[in-house]
Formats: sequence, structure tokens, C-alpha cells
Amino acid sequence: MTNLLSIRGVRKAYGDNLVLDGFDLEVAAGECVVLIGASGSGKSTLLRCVNLLETVDDGVVELAGDDITDPRVDADKVRSGIGIVFQSYNLFPHLSVLDNITLAPIRVHKVPRDTARARALQMLERVGLANKAAARPDELSGGQQQRAAIARAMVNSPQLLLLDEVTSALDPELVGEVLDLLRELKSEGMTMLVCTHEMGFARDVADQVCFLHRGRPLEIGPPAQVLENPREPRTREFLSRIRTGTFARRDDR
Repeated sequence: MTNLLSIRGVRKAYGDNLVLDGFDLEVAAGECVVLIGASGSGKSTLLRCVNLLETVDDGVVELAGDDITDPRVDADKVRSGIGIVFQSYNLFPHLSVLDNITLAPIRVHKVPRDTARARALQMLERVGLANKAAARPDELSGGQQQRAAIARAMVNSPQLLLLDEVTSALDPELVGEVLDLLRELKSEGMTMLVCTHEMGFARDVADQVCFLHRGRPLEIGPPAQVLENPREPRTREFLSRIRTGTFARRDDR
């Protein structure tokens, strides 16, 4: 398989806090790579660097062979090919679901309004929210809001989908509907880079699991190897804490 995303030697610091320390990762087209690790290990920062929401201090990120960390690139054009979904839905409360989804295509990417609305309605149908196009976000359940956020990320038919703990803010009974949607997207060939604490999803859907520790990929491999027979003591310790419920979640970088 051809690599769609190549991350080589990426370094990112906030003042004296080194969050990514020479990070390397390859993601093939159509592959789902799940990032796991303690809060503060760099998972969210990595996604933000890939989507150019953060500027890397060193290293290179390539998307489909193009160096998107080159300062001369058009960041908006790059982002039009990358969808990103955060744990907080980030939907504008004063806009309808349809308007939330069409806002960026119309305002940023200059897609004609009729075209943007047609694409958005198709995507809402795809995520099971066709009857919620006119609703405001506060009229939706948490799972519906997260599916609307995924629809917004998918409306431009991105090459790559980035997902940052998209189920962590949901009630347990709503987690399944979002994970089922991600399973469908994976089966359709969507390339995904996913931060999650849902080990069942990682086991069932991921092609690779990457355990981050102190801003580096400490262990990368198939889910069965990393999750069931990890080589690194730090990986074993992390998974033990997840299984026993003693893992304390904090705001991630």
C-alpha cells in the first residue's frame, strides 16, 4: 500500500514543554491508525500539527507526497483535504445543523451555496441525520451532535480523517452509534488517524496501534500485538490502568 501520510522527525514544544520529540509515523491509504497513550503524551498535538492548526518546530509532514509543513503552502487548501473532529463537537449553537456543515465550504473554500447544501444534505443522509438538517445543535443528543461534526469533517470528501477522542464526551449509551459510523467509514476505505481510549474499537478496527510516551511512538504494531502482547513495560502499565479503571484522564496535548 502507498503511504498517504508520512510524519518524520516532527518536534513541537510549548516553551520549555517538549510535547512531540522527533515523532515518526507512516499511514497507508485506507488504513486506520489508532493513537493511544496517557494524557500529555502528545496525541492531540500530533493531530493539530497534521491539520496545520499548529506549526511544527522541526520535521516534515507529507500528505500524498506533498510537504504540507512547507511554510509556503496554502493552509486552507491543505485543510480542505483533511477532516478533523474534536471531542467537543464545536458546532455553532446559533446555526442549524445544515448551516454548520456548509459554513466552511461556502465561506472558506468558496463552494457555491447550492453545491455546498447538496453535499451537506447527502452527508447528513450518510450519517443518519437527514431529518435533523434544520435543527439547532442543542436539539440533538450528544451522539447526534458528534455525528453532525463528523458529517462536517467529511463534506469536502477529505483524503484523511483525524479524530480526537470523539467519544470521550458522550454518555456510554451513545458511544456505540459513533463508533459504528467510524467502522463504516473504515470499511469504505477512509484513511483515519484516531486518538481514543476505546480499546475495543482499536482492537476491532485499527490496522496499527501506536502507543505514545513522552512525545514519541514507543510501540507500533497490529492491535493483537500491541494490545494483547505489548513488548514495552510502559505499554503494559498503560493498558493495565485502562483495564482497571485507574487511569486518570487530563487535558491532552
